[in-house]
Amino acid sequence: MLPKAKEIVDAAAQKMSAAVDFLEEDLKNYRVGKASPALLNPVMVDYYGTATPVAQVASVTTPDARTIAIQPWERNLIGKIEKAILDANIGLTPSNNGEIIRCMVPALTEERRKDLIKKAKAQGESTKVSVRNARRDGIDLLKKAQKNEGLSEDGEKEGEAELQKVTDKWVKQVDEVIAAKEKEILTV
Repeated sequence: MLPKAKEIVDAAAQKMSAAVDFLEEDLKNYRVGKASPALLNPVMVDYYGTATPVAQVASVTTPDARTIAIQPWERNLIGKIEKAILDANIGLTPSNNGEIIRCMVPALTEERRKDLIKKAKAQGESTKVSVRNARRDGIDLLKKAQKNEGLSEDGEKEGEAELQKVTDKWVKQVDEVIAAKEKEILTV
């Protein structure tokens, strides 16, 4: 493949990779009935006037499958962290013993599991649209390169074929990520 076509394909592949990475990060925030420090990602604590993620002001661990333990580095933050968890409305109720905040992760109902799967699949479809948009943009750039920059017609066709292969790879990756999340959500 010609250098210009390869450059365009690589740029499109980079966008596709970023879309899938975003999907994976977003799916980590889904509460699937198991304790995970990622559940607290949306929680921001008022730390000396600055909104700060919980993980930056406390040690967040999961001692067992249903509990998240938060040990603030400064004792005076216990109340602020509890308030931030309640304000974040993530479905967790904190309790503390003066040193450690514990959040019990409730089991999911069947209805909530179905809702989460539906939401994950919708997010997957949205990611596939982003991947296909990156392919479309790449094809447009290949056509412009053929028209304006002297890329041969064979070079453009080769680039389009390579773009399609890369697109298929990333769409398959999205399907795998969604299937894994669906399995995780259905595991009781």
